[in-house]
Amino acid sequence: MLIAIPDLLDAAGVARVRGLIDAADWIDGNATSGHQSALAKRNAQLPEESAAAQEAGRIVLDALAASPLFVAAALPLKVYLPLFNRYAGGDAFGAHVDSAIRIRRGSDFRVRSDLSATLFLADPASYDGGELVIEDSFGEQRVKLPAGHMVLYPASSVHRVEPVTRGERIASFFWIQSMIRDDGARRILFELDQAVQDVAARLGQDDTAAVRLTGTYHNLLRRWAEV
Repeated sequence: MLIAIPDLLDAAGVARVRGLIDAADWIDGNATSGHQSALAKRNAQLPEESAAAQEAGRIVLDALAASPLFVAAALPLKVYLPLFNRYAGGDAFGAHVDSAIRIRRGSDFRVRSDLSATLFLADPASYDGGELVIEDSFGEQRVKLPAGHMVLYPASSVHRVEPVTRGERIASFFWIQSMIRDDGARRILFELDQAVQDVAARLGQDDTAAVRLTGTYHNLLRRWAEV
């Protein structure tokens, strides 16, 4: 399931994050790469232990917690502290699959990467190329979103970032361990949640159909969730 989440950060939020990260020191993006990714990856990255990355990451985490669409789509159990990367001058990231387990260096924090997320932080008109290309059962999708918008997609999918031939592509990226491991079950719950919201909006929260659909949603969540 691929879902775009518009305006996760508003213009002020994007400006706050960019103000923190643009002034920071960047390093080779392979600092967090697995073996396969290191062969395909050419970009710059903000060191995850840097003060700028951690403060900017907390801004993104707060925005995620406040987004009903993100919560409904991801049903998050754990979220890796957001990281930040930059592509310019022909930088690209070839086809790869994200590592199944992500471990934060120097800690015992780890997540199973059920979902990957990319939060775009640059105006798409300010750079050429840089599309995130995702291949999965839904076919090939090319994603290049406005600053502040985010895309959520299965970490198991093959994906790549096309070369950036003008300007700079700035983004945040991270992984989510969902309470629902199976992507198909997560899709069913998301679609049911959207149906519940639609029925409740048209007929009222206390309508019998809305109440029954809500009960079905929570009973399925209770059956499938790992917490």
